[in-house]
Amino acid sequence: MNQTRALVTSNYLDIRRDLLLIAEMVTPQSRLLDVGCGDGSLLEYLAREKQVDGRGIEIRQSGVNACVARGLSVIQGDADSDLPDYPDAAFDYVVLSLTLQATRNPRKVLHEMLRIGRRAIVSFPNFAYWRVRLQLLLDGRMPMTAALDDPWYETQNIHLCTIRDFDELCARDGIVVEQRIAVNGQGKRLGGAPANWFGAQAVYLLHRR
Repeated sequence: MNQTRALVTSNYLDIRRDLLLIAEMVTPQSRLLDVGCGDGSLLEYLAREKQVDGRGIEIRQSGVNACVARGLSVIQGDADSDLPDYPDAAFDYVVLSLTLQATRNPRKVLHEMLRIGRRAIVSFPNFAYWRVRLQLLLDGRMPMTAALDDPWYETQNIHLCTIRDFDELCARDGIVVEQRIAVNGQGKRLGGAPANWFGAQAVYLLHRR
């Protein structure tokens, strides 16, 4: 059964599309740390569908409470300050979904993820998406899309990047891109269209060289 059908049969009707793509990259019965796990939707999905031994870190107390109510093992913590406390190679996967751009030091966070996990999975909004470019060109204002849905004065996004930017960082730092999936504004995978133009979001599976 593919992951989309699993979503329907398991009643996960509100799980984000990027989380489903992340779940496709995860091997069953693996150990996983979800950094910035929110309400625990991904951890719960992976535990039920792939028997993953999952742990989580969430900065908001309300998110931690929601995870605990689901019976998940989650602690309150900050990606920027708490990842160094984890030992090397403690997990098979470390996940950071739509949070990298909100960290104070995204490059350091990425390297910490690859230190404590054999693989890292990262998703982020693409600031070079054509709708973003068009809004900047026509309106001359900070754009808002489904993936960037807060006004500039309320957003937590402090290090926005493009797919091309992230590819260049990986190449510069010796990080291997094992898989990259870009999706459009409706959450559908891109075919042969240029990802940096038409990808609203991107999901990466990474490991060290």
